[in-house]
Amino acid sequence: MKEITKDMLIGDILDKEPGTAVFFLEMGMHCLGCPASRGESVEEACAVHGVSVDELVEKINGYLASK
Repeated sequence: MKEITKDMLIGDILDKEPGTAVFFLEMGMHCLGCPASRGESVEEACAVHGVSVDELVEKINGYLASK
């Protein structure tokens, strides 16, 4: 995976790039194994947790680019 978008499902991202979990944990999403959270888009999760989707996508894409 080279890049994520805000409409991608968290479960799909985690399945392909487990190392991204830290970024979701940092935003307060501590239930990554929960079926409901895995079915949320990045944008939906950010809205629920009051986090900027653009910042999170930028952080994760920076991580992926550095691999």
